[in-house]
Amino acid sequence: MPSDGTSDAAGFDPERLWLRPTTPRRGRRPSFSREEITAAAVMLADTEGLDAVTMRRVAAEVGAGVMSLYSYAPDKETLLELMVDHVSAELTVPQPPSGDWRADLKAVAHQQRAHMLRHPWLPAALTTRRVPGPHTLAFLEHALAVLRPTGLDGAAKMEVFAQLTAFVAGYVAHESAQAAVSRSPAAAAATARYLAAVAADGHHPELAEALAAPPRPATPDATFARFLGRLVDGLDTG
Repeated sequence: MPSDGTSDAAGFDPERLWLRPTTPRRGRRPSFSREEITAAAVMLADTEGLDAVTMRRVAAEVGAGVMSLYSYAPDKETLLELMVDHVSAELTVPQPPSGDWRADLKAVAHQQRAHMLRHPWLPAALTTRRVPGPHTLAFLEHALAVLRPTGLDGAAKMEVFAQLTAFVAGYVAHESAQAAVSRSPAAAAATARYLAAVAADGHHPELAEALAAPPRPATPDATFARFLGRLVDGLDTG
């Protein structure tokens, strides 16, 4: 039975969603499409957050009755799959890879970060089971081609891509949270006072030493590049 909640992942059928044409229920031709439903859901998530995306809200956005949406997306789990793949069409796939797999893999990560910053709900959406649709598969295919010079087997390449995506999603989630804190000078000042007090209490010498070190460039782009470099440059392909 349809609901606004997330369905049991075991009931999700990716073959039916991605490999079979959209076939709405019989009757009068609907005045909207699956693409329009998905675009409306993405707009809601972009402007109000993922919690705002319910079948009822999406139906209101496209001017339809909620029950009519279930021919295209029987539950929120399926709608999320559609949303993730819909925005994945924005990811560009340069062809062919340069052959410098570390540089190419970093370029993949930078694309992912920019993509997730445009759609701040994506990191949360990606923590649940996602089955790649056609646009997502195109980007995955590119990432696997980037990793071909490493000599890693297929399973290892899939793991590296999963590790990279998880890193970017976690970083963007943290980056967004820190940006919210930085918009509150009082909260930032309180955090600085707290850390200074902890560093001076004599019980945290390692932290005190770390906080006393010369600061490194702290812009979001520079920080991401440093973190990403440690991850990619340290990958063991032996």
